[in-house]
Amino acid sequence: MKNFFYLEGGYLILGAIVLLITLFVGTRPFMSKGAAKRGLMWVSLVIAIMIGLHFNMTMNRMTEVKIAFEKDLEIICESRMVRKVAPYVMVKKSREWRLEGDDFVSPNYTRPFFSARCIVK
Repeated sequence: MKNFFYLEGGYLILGAIVLLITLFVGTRPFMSKGAAKRGLMWVSLVIAIMIGLHFNMTMNRMTEVKIAFEKDLEIICESRMVRKVAPYVMVKKSREWRLEGDDFVSPNYTRPFFSARCIVK
């Protein structure tokens, strides 16, 4: 749960903006009475379900990647350092990589790679 706001923060902000738009439109004179209340309820439900599903999928993928790493399987991680030359990095335990919390760290790279941005090859 510690990663929830880190992983879903952008989506929570977008969801809040969508709720504000729903509130604005629902309170206009041309809308029926109670439209804002119904609109906020349904939009909140949809946003909560979508964010919850996304978080669940991401956490499952992170668990899968960590298990594969312990089995010394190859993992593909997104590289944001040099996108044109090397858009991804191959991570493997036997290649001097280690797992520190949720980050893959290597003495050959200056920055860690977050396991949420990785997949098993």
